[in-house]
Amino acid sequence: MLETPLSAAALIPILALATTPATETPEFKGPSIMDFFPPAILFEGTPFELNRIMLLRLVIVALIFILFWLGTRKMQLVPGRFQGTIEMGLEFVRKGIVEDLLGQKDGKRFLPLITTIFFLVLFMNLTGIVPGINISANSVIGMPLVLAIAAYIAFIWAGLRKHPWTFIRNALFPPGVPPFLYIIVTPIEFVSMFVLRPVTLTLRLLMNMIVGHLLLVLFFSATAFFMVELGGWWIAASAVTLAFGTAFTFFEILVSVLQAYVFALLTTVYIQLALADEH
Repeated sequence: MLETPLSAAALIPILALATTPATETPEFKGPSIMDFFPPAILFEGTPFELNRIMLLRLVIVALIFILFWLGTRKMQLVPGRFQGTIEMGLEFVRKGIVEDLLGQKDGKRFLPLITTIFFLVLFMNLTGIVPGINISANSVIGMPLVLAIAAYIAFIWAGLRKHPWTFIRNALFPPGVPPFLYIIVTPIEFVSMFVLRPVTLTLRLLMNMIVGHLLLVLFFSATAFFMVELGGWWIAASAVTLAFGTAFTFFEILVSVLQAYVFALLTTVYIQLALADEH
């Protein structure tokens, strides 16, 4: 009996069956570092290129401007809820941070800067928990670095304005230190004052926002994976990850507020140290 050879067309479905697994296991895709580098949306390839995070920053700046303009344009002696909320936030920064450390005279000069820093950090942090956005505008180094540079310039300017001839000298060569110790003290003071302060301001904010995003995306993407992709008994695991995600959402709100407070507080402390009579 002669065997009839199979044609190439007949082999295709057989090979497909042989190479296709009987059951495909769903693959979990967690958060990635590429979340912080989304593709360009506008002006791609130009110096004005905008991606999702950069557009978000512009929206937040516009939102802050609109909120405070609406809250302060028609001030009433007996404020309503909206005006009262705006005033409460402004008073918190003025009395709780600025005047408490700098006093009324010096505090009045630096109040606009520190208020701006506080609310920019706060609002841009909180975008990390907003559904549909799910990433902080401070989770890429650009914005934290700009805010840290602004704080750095303010504290250097304050010191040079108050003590134009002694600020730098006393910062690098502290009075009362034996001269032979300056070879050790001066490099430490230089790094501490002129390098570490802006670096730590930047990295503290940046790292907190990166970690917060990764944790929230991990828990909520795991919830969706267990519930939708796996199903069955895995739904019990999705309840656990959902509970952790919800808990970390409230924790992220706390971290967002604390980071705004710490950034504004440290900026004020640095300015206070620059204005101190020791300089």
